[in-house]
Amino acid sequence: MTGTNALRSQFLEFFAERGHRVVASSPLVPGNDPTLLFTNAGMVPFKDVFLGREKRDYTRAASAQRCVRAGGKHNDLENVGYTARHHTFFEMLGNFSFGDYFKREAIAYAWEFLTGTLGLPPEKLWVTVYEEDDEAADIWLEEIGVSAERFSRIGAHDNFWSMGDTGPCGPCSEIFYDHGPEIAGGPPGTPEEDGDRYVEIWNLVFMQYNRTADGEMEPLPSPSVDTGMGLERIAAVMQGTHDNYGIDVFRRLIAAAAEATGHADDGDSSLKVIADHIRATAFLIVDGVLPANEGRGYVLRRIMRRAIRHGHKLGARGAFFHKLVAPLVDEMGAAYPELRDAAAHVERVIGQEEARFEETLNQGMRILEDAIAGLDGDTLPGEVVFKLYDTYGFPADLTNDVARERGLKIDEAGFEREMAAQRERARAASRFEVDYNVKAPAAGETRFTGYDATADEGRVMALMRDGETVERLREGESGVVVLDVTPFYAESGGQVGDTGVLTGAGGRFLVEDTQKTDGQHLHFGRVEAGELGTGERMEAQVDAIRRVAVELNHTGTHLVHAALREILGTHVRQKGSLVAPDRLRFDFAHYETVTPDLLADIEKRVNEQVRADIEGEFYYRSYDDAIAEGALAFFGEKYGDTVRVVRYGDYSVELCGGTHVARSGEIGLFKLTEERGVAAGVRRIEAVTGEAALAGVQAGEARVRRLAERLRAAPVELEDKLDKLIERNAALEKQVDQLGRKMASAQGGDLAARAVTVAGVPVLAERLDGADRKTLRDTVDQLKNKLGSGVVVLGAEEDDGKVALIAGVTKDLTDRVRAGDLVNFVAGKVGGRGGGRPDMAQAGGSEPAQLDAALSGVRDWVADVLGETAGTAASNS
Repeated sequence: MTGTNALRSQFLEFFAERGHRVVASSPLVPGNDPTLLFTNAGMVPFKDVFLGREKRDYTRAASAQRCVRAGGKHNDLENVGYTARHHTFFEMLGNFSFGDYFKREAIAYAWEFLTGTLGLPPEKLWVTVYEEDDEAADIWLEEIGVSAERFSRIGAHDNFWSMGDTGPCGPCSEIFYDHGPEIAGGPPGTPEEDGDRYVEIWNLVFMQYNRTADGEMEPLPSPSVDTGMGLERIAAVMQGTHDNYGIDVFRRLIAAAAEATGHADDGDSSLKVIADHIRATAFLIVDGVLPANEGRGYVLRRIMRRAIRHGHKLGARGAFFHKLVAPLVDEMGAAYPELRDAAAHVERVIGQEEARFEETLNQGMRILEDAIAGLDGDTLPGEVVFKLYDTYGFPADLTNDVARERGLKIDEAGFEREMAAQRERARAASRFEVDYNVKAPAAGETRFTGYDATADEGRVMALMRDGETVERLREGESGVVVLDVTPFYAESGGQVGDTGVLTGAGGRFLVEDTQKTDGQHLHFGRVEAGELGTGERMEAQVDAIRRVAVELNHTGTHLVHAALREILGTHVRQKGSLVAPDRLRFDFAHYETVTPDLLADIEKRVNEQVRADIEGEFYYRSYDDAIAEGALAFFGEKYGDTVRVVRYGDYSVELCGGTHVARSGEIGLFKLTEERGVAAGVRRIEAVTGEAALAGVQAGEARVRRLAERLRAAPVELEDKLDKLIERNAALEKQVDQLGRKMASAQGGDLAARAVTVAGVPVLAERLDGADRKTLRDTVDQLKNKLGSGVVVLGAEEDDGKVALIAGVTKDLTDRVRAGDLVNFVAGKVGGRGGGRPDMAQAGGSEPAQLDAALSGVRDWVADVLGETAGTAASNS
């Protein structure tokens, strides 16, 4: 039997021997690609190469790419556990040609690997081609010698691949494995093709056209090849099973899931769900995704909670899911060392989510069971599903899972109506559309010279106004200037774009921002004087003072990243950044608040590197070599085969295209200004450097001096002085409280005599201006005790011009008169409202001028209430 890990190695070695560059798997979060939620196919890391937007130093590649399909357009989540081949996480083996070889070689390689290296019998393989692709058909039938009896022509629905509505596309050729007649199903292209007998194991995509926005199919100048073979599927073939969950890696994970849940290893679908979901969960966390309520984090949370719920269904009690990280590392850690290195972090994140979900799950299941028990019919109302989700945090997909297991349906329309606003937000997170034919405003790329200078000369390649290309920009007009050479840094990697001035023979252009598209730097701004035309030469001068401030903050960002990883742990990774001239902002993955002591350590560590005055090194390496020497890649960034490394000694090594200081000492001073949480599992640090940091320290010292002057103390005595003031204030508050109680007792004795009897009940409504709410409450209690039985309302105009009201009713009368009703009656007349217990209630108001009239109405209100009660009692006697 050939193991899964061995198959991965065999595939990569086969293509390496045939001149292919073996490329490491990219992260599951695509770099700089707004069109995808996750990396969902092996070709994703090479998309810009196929589009001609990126050049590599090789034309042949092979990879084992980790993929996730659990959100957005490609979502297999609900099928996982119930079919033989659906997964949230899977590995795609692929070989690629970028304008090198084409159909003949791709077909020959596939056939040689399957029948030669793996030794699969040709009679067990079935081949399909696109119905109009005679070239591929001839290669298979005439050159490879595939039997016509095991060959099909298939229509565009299955055998024509597109990257999107526009862009590269082309015919496919698929290879299927026949598991034998004992398995139900027919050959591809027949009505029985959906069975499990014939399973697609390899898809060869021949990219030879570009589909334009109007539907035209233009031949590509350099036809390319993109292939994909699911590792789990070929492992099933090689290990003699038609069920992917029967392969070695899943058998071991399922056994571990059975042990962790205390359930027998009996092939239960829930065990398959758990075994699948631990792979997706762990690798998403490794690649920087954390559980959240939106976007990628929401998808991860759905996967985790679905697995946890299936574990509880099997009888697991308490946290169990995190226990599967170690078995997963045993299976896949050798192929993916990043999984092994992050294992402790992954376990911690999963454990926290399990604890958070435990209460939600138990409560939600009780409510759901009650709803099912009282159900009339076989459809669970959408309102119930929404209430579970919105009020109790119980995910709708889990409700759907339970309903399916019980043979019930969901009122989807009702749920969608209730969920309209939430669905729109969720859909926004996975609405990825792009027109691949959008072009830059001119031919050619901009050469950036800003690493070495802040001034240079360039030719105007294009001008734009209101999104349209124009020949000239005139005085006062806003627009975009594209130069062939520029020292202006275009916004990227968190660093803001440069500002400055472009000066030519005929005009002066004030640059307010610099952006980048398709290799061109776009200078946004307005014509300050004269006019500009295409083809003219311009002197480009960056605002050098602003640039230096940005560089200080960018280098500070690298140093604080290193300090965070050193002090908090290597699980820390960037989740976003802003490098501006006035501050830096750094978002990072971390699961708890950073304490003041730790923040002080981080700040101290960064300043140690500043004082060390480390020389910056800036050089280029292959991506693999840079990562091997310890360089950190930033979250969400996309890197080509050759990358720029920014190094400050052995302390900070990162891949970065930004501008930086020559030596760390130029930063002068690094000062943290804020730390807070911004999302589930994501913290944010803000800081300043250089002059801004010094100004901040000086402003703080000035503030201390002003406070010291106001307190008539030296700055060094300020803390002691404040401690004494706090102690004195507490003592005074205690005295005030004691005086208030005495006043309440005295007033209670005096006021009690002013009560009038209404329907046999003492009623008192008085005004006590100057009393705070606590004094009013204490006085009401004193009056109730003094009266023994009665109704009391006290009101006061507070210092801020608002009204305070307290109503009290003795216990013997609360079945006839409620304090809350009474206080609301009075509050309604002074522009307020309130509430409380039947025997004590309070309210506020905004119209103190109406307080006397409001209080004078209390007796009549009580008379009406007691009169109704007395009347009812009389009529019942």
